[in-house]
Amino acid sequence: MTLKTFLWACSCVFVSKAFSQTKIDSIPQNNHSVIQITKDSVIDGKLIAPQKSIPAVIDSSRIKNIEDLPEAAALDKKWLDELYSNALFDTVYKSVTELKYEPVYYPQLSTDTLKARLKRLNARTPFNVEYNPSLESVIKNYLKHRRTSLERLMGLSHFYFPMFEQEFDNQNIPLEMKYLAIVESALKPRARSRVGATGLWQFMYGTGKEHDLDVSSYVDDRSDPIKSTTAAAQYLGRLYRIFGDWDLALAAYNSGPGNVNKAIRRSGGYKNYWNIRQNLPRETAGYVPAFLATMYIFEYAKEHGFKPERPAFQHIETDTVHVRQMISLDHVSEATGIKIEELQFLNPAYKLDIIPKVDGKTYVLRLPREAIGKFVNNEEKIYAFANAEFNQREKPLPQLFKNDTQIRYRVRNGDYLGKIARKYGVRVSQIKRWNGLRSNNLKIGQRLTIYPRNHGAAPKPEAPKKVVNTEGKQTYVVKPGDSLWTISQKFSGVSVQNLKDWNDISGNKLKIGMTLVVSK
Repeated sequence: MTLKTFLWACSCVFVSKAFSQTKIDSIPQNNHSVIQITKDSVIDGKLIAPQKSIPAVIDSSRIKNIEDLPEAAALDKKWLDELYSNALFDTVYKSVTELKYEPVYYPQLSTDTLKARLKRLNARTPFNVEYNPSLESVIKNYLKHRRTSLERLMGLSHFYFPMFEQEFDNQNIPLEMKYLAIVESALKPRARSRVGATGLWQFMYGTGKEHDLDVSSYVDDRSDPIKSTTAAAQYLGRLYRIFGDWDLALAAYNSGPGNVNKAIRRSGGYKNYWNIRQNLPRETAGYVPAFLATMYIFEYAKEHGFKPERPAFQHIETDTVHVRQMISLDHVSEATGIKIEELQFLNPAYKLDIIPKVDGKTYVLRLPREAIGKFVNNEEKIYAFANAEFNQREKPLPQLFKNDTQIRYRVRNGDYLGKIARKYGVRVSQIKRWNGLRSNNLKIGQRLTIYPRNHGAAPKPEAPKKVVNTEGKQTYVVKPGDSLWTISQKFSGVSVQNLKDWNDISGNKLKIGMTLVVSK
């Protein structure tokens, strides 16, 4: 089955909300359909005047993509960027390790108001959320200097917190422990610390293995939101059973039970976090205050005027399918029309964006709900497409691209991403990634950077030109509209096969101006 046939079979057409304000007179059912706009509309951020035609071309994905509102796309990008950017994680990590407890001028929050709120918060949580000047300093410092990053974290929390709360409830862990993931990783599933701790809950390799978190060349379960949350709940439960105090369990989660025991000994046997804090490692000393300050700000976000930017979809709006064959997220993206960035966000445990097939192990693919039916209904075709593409890859070494192997392609009339991808033996998603494209729309004259799969291969030797001896023989020059049959009719006793034999022609194609021998 060809890629084009496959994609025709398993894709569907999405109609954008942008058309809700546009009247469509007619859409001819062919690859050169024309959408007639009869009312001023904004498409791809540009005003389209009435009566102008927009040629609609069908990409290999068979998806009609109409641009989102620029403002909405910008918000989308902010939370998708969290998958790749370490900036927020680095900011949170630095704020914990370099906490300072000097008084902070922040008149919007009085000490009396803070004391009253902390008292209410302390009454409904098992943590010791009691007022002290050090905690006040951290809270006001966060409110004054980290407002933007906290809003971004609040937006991401709408996706992650429901799954955290469900797992913590299953294992009888305080639901407020969800704020620990913000202090640990800034809700970045692929976060990696300077010492190698990885994932939302920052597991080291050995600790992850103790809690059945698999780490291989393809998969890192420490980056899987659900599996790592289960492991974190188990580990926190063990630590609480040792110390009998959630503040100390938090400190032990960060620095290890041994360091907490040393701090207890050096303090003379105290078991309150604030009394042993000066004997803990520097990072851990700021760990619990950062956690409590984060909890306070999230619990009283409305009172402080925070306006979080929510992700495009909620966790409840996604579902999983068991993968039965090796497949890449690129294949899933092309088949379902879901953006590769969204698939990477939903499936962060796959290090190379490839879901492997390993005997004895089950791997799942998380998709937005609207894509589940499309995937399951065309599962065999998608696997066949993925298998055919894997077989075409260069083996045994991965394909490497260098700067000197790239080409610059200029988009021509009638081009679309699928057509260009097939021409150079690459995928649509690759072209989009190389050029930072967020949609399938192209403009005539646009320049694209492409790394052709067969670039650098030795060119095929050109077939030697055929030379026909015409000396002493009657000849004929091909004119427009001529064919072998019409030419044979002009000369008595000459057949089409004669013309082929005398002129060393294998097919039926002729070129205008070509000289043919028409006599033996």
